[in-house]
Amino acid sequence: MASEIPALDSLVQQASAGFKKQFGAEPQVAARAPGRVNLIGEHTDYNDGYVFPMALPLVTVVVGRKIEGNVCRVSTLEQSANGSCVVEFQVPSADSPLKPGAPKWANYVKGVVAKFIGTVPAFEATIVTSVPLGGGVSSSASLEVATYTFLENLVGGPDPNIKPSQKAVACQMAEHEFAGMPCGIMDQYIAVMGKKGHALLIDCRSLEVKLVPLSNPEVVVLIINSNVKHELTGSEYPTRRRQCETTAKLMGKQSLRDASEQDLEDFKDKLDMETYRRIRHVITEISRTGEAAKALENNEYKKFGQLMVQSHNSLRDDYEVSCPELDELVEAAMEVDGVYGSRMTGGGFGGCTVSLVKRESVNKLIDHVQSRYKGKPTFFICEPSDGAGFIKL
Repeated sequence: MASEIPALDSLVQQASAGFKKQFGAEPQVAARAPGRVNLIGEHTDYNDGYVFPMALPLVTVVVGRKIEGNVCRVSTLEQSANGSCVVEFQVPSADSPLKPGAPKWANYVKGVVAKFIGTVPAFEATIVTSVPLGGGVSSSASLEVATYTFLENLVGGPDPNIKPSQKAVACQMAEHEFAGMPCGIMDQYIAVMGKKGHALLIDCRSLEVKLVPLSNPEVVVLIINSNVKHELTGSEYPTRRRQCETTAKLMGKQSLRDASEQDLEDFKDKLDMETYRRIRHVITEISRTGEAAKALENNEYKKFGQLMVQSHNSLRDDYEVSCPELDELVEAAMEVDGVYGSRMTGGGFGGCTVSLVKRESVNKLIDHVQSRYKGKPTFFICEPSDGAGFIKL
């Protein structure tokens, strides 16, 4: 059976109750930002390529209030917060900039406070989320963008001179500098700009976006969480990113976005086989993503599904970021009639798969996976949702 996605109202009530218990007052402002699932286009964003995510109904909620003084206090209701559930830090200044530290979850908040475009007052806040942590559906960007949107609400509304893309980039910089994760722009961008009933084709070079309708009631996006956790701040992600950037320079290209499969073949002798395969994934995935967006626009679900499977195989064999659990989930999904396609989603090494399925086949798919998968998966039926916004208390 699919997990029930908590209603926004219940998350807000939970956060408000937690805030009152922690700080002895009612919160005055609130904001939310979604997690995301990437339908196709993995590890292409930091190569100036295309990505094709949609915002999820799974969200992070931040509630709080402005206070006197220069100390911010933030609490989280997440049990897996890895340390103290309340942190205190000073409002940053030129003399006293914010620095990352323990617990890890607070670095995402501190990073956004440090990168906020404008003046941040002292505040108290409480965070709650329905986005699975470490599941490859971007709990980190959800927290960053929810925090930024909360700060906008705290100071009386968004600055009309700040573009949504600047907000996304500020949150991306927070992750780079405070969480030590050199992520691309996709996660923050979709968390800011998601639109109900649409997937978003993002050109990660120009930052232009194209909304592609995904609202056929007979077709469902099913996310399956393997419940295998991953941490991408180890060497795996930065190593692959470095391989991509070094090879692009070697080819005389600004990025792999400008490289063709023929370019790669021409340089094959200059690359070790591991690097060759990694670069092949990126070049073919950029091409697949553009093709997939066109297929979805034309309601060609079968073609879209085939491209999803090709993407997974490439991530498994060439980029080597899958794992046995994700492979098992994809294989199980593709054994069920009515499943158009399935693939791992997110950075890899655990987390979730995403499948495009006929609505009538969803229960059959869930039953089959539960009988075949050795772990304890959770299932979310998700519709494309809106990006970040204020919540009226």
